[in-house]
Amino acid sequence: MSFTVDKQTLDDLNLLGKYRSNSIYNVFSRTHTQGGEMVLEQMFRNPLSDADAINKRSAVFEYFQQKNLEFPFDRKLLDAVEYYLSTPAHSKRAVSYLNNGKRKLMQCIAADQAYELIGAGVVASIQLLDKVESFYAGLDEGNGAYSATISEVMTMLHSKEWERLKKLKGVEQFPFRRLVYYDYCLRARGYENLRRLMNIIYELDVYMTGAAVAAQRGFSRAVAYPSSTTDNRIDLVNVFHPQVRNAVANSICISHNQNVLFLTGANMAGKSTFMKSFGVAVYMAHMGFPVAAEKMEFTVQDGLYTSINVSDNLNMGYSHFYAEVLRVKFVASEVAAGKNMVIILDELFKGTNVKDAYDATVAVIEAFSIHQNCSFIISTHILEAGQTLHEKCPHFKFAYLPTVMEGRIPRYTYRLTDGITADRHGMQIITNEHIVDIIREGSRKIG
Repeated sequence: MSFTVDKQTLDDLNLLGKYRSNSIYNVFSRTHTQGGEMVLEQMFRNPLSDADAINKRSAVFEYFQQKNLEFPFDRKLLDAVEYYLSTPAHSKRAVSYLNNGKRKLMQCIAADQAYELIGAGVVASIQLLDKVESFYAGLDEGNGAYSATISEVMTMLHSKEWERLKKLKGVEQFPFRRLVYYDYCLRARGYENLRRLMNIIYELDVYMTGAAVAAQRGFSRAVAYPSSTTDNRIDLVNVFHPQVRNAVANSICISHNQNVLFLTGANMAGKSTFMKSFGVAVYMAHMGFPVAAEKMEFTVQDGLYTSINVSDNLNMGYSHFYAEVLRVKFVASEVAAGKNMVIILDELFKGTNVKDAYDATVAVIEAFSIHQNCSFIISTHILEAGQTLHEKCPHFKFAYLPTVMEGRIPRYTYRLTDGITADRHGMQIITNEHIVDIIREGSRKIG
């Protein structure tokens, strides 16, 4: 089973987007190679759902973070080998000789470059084998995190054919028969190994890039536990949003016994940013990537759904409120199916009147909380809903993000605090911006 996430959630958390500078993807989009970029995108689009696979990948990131190494391969060299591998080769040696003979002939009579490019590809591949051996021989094969890959690479490099090829480093040209033989060893009989080696290098690019980002930004490894062996738990110490400069960190633990965090706070107090920080950390942890937190331990989940920026649908004739209702209905069906889900709902039912929003918020959250295999973070401005749920649901966590008034100016601490807040400073902000005065002044001028 794969980790489930939908487009609404990806957009709410701004996870993907190569060309969006503020996306989470762009935090890590610093790979040195085109192949590395493709691997990075694939990892972002396919989070993992197996604890062993998650921990194995996250351990590799941690291994390279501790090593603090520079990516050792030149992009031009890799591109040359990649182009060489993309040209057709025949598995039969005799046919390979014949095809290269034709290329050699065309080079002589028509200045065709195909034969020359084969020669350049052989030379580039030999140079790459030498660089790979130099780098991987310097790594600690005894470390469990990356030892299997190191062993795999060294086994390939020590094959009889590749040992012979490595001795040719520094040679720029070969006689026809030797070139054809080396080409056959690399591109025909040795294609799968060379292709695998290139993929390992691209993965290495992602690991080293992610490790460098983690070291620079203070990210850390998240440790996963199988849902079959432990109760549901997501424990984050000092989590912050990776795209917020000088972000304030907060700690939160959602567990089987307290699986709902009910969040309150005034506008601009930081509720949405905190919820997004939590959601991003959960997603990145399931990718096996470093997370923006001091520490994270979690039970592997089946998926993640959010409802943060739900909009109306004019084409379908849906109002904002009805779009919210349909979103909650979809989430409810996934929760009711018995899946281990992380659910983040920001300002439930804000598209309707306060009375209906209160009734719906209390009813829906209370029903959700029964599913203790799921983790919920739900925010609201409706203080009365929090007070009602506080009396009815002692297993809830209640927290708020406070506002400190300095005269008429609100200041936000962004520090998660236990309890429920009655902070409502919307009118004060409107007053501070002199909106009513502007309207009245305009009216006097017209009059």
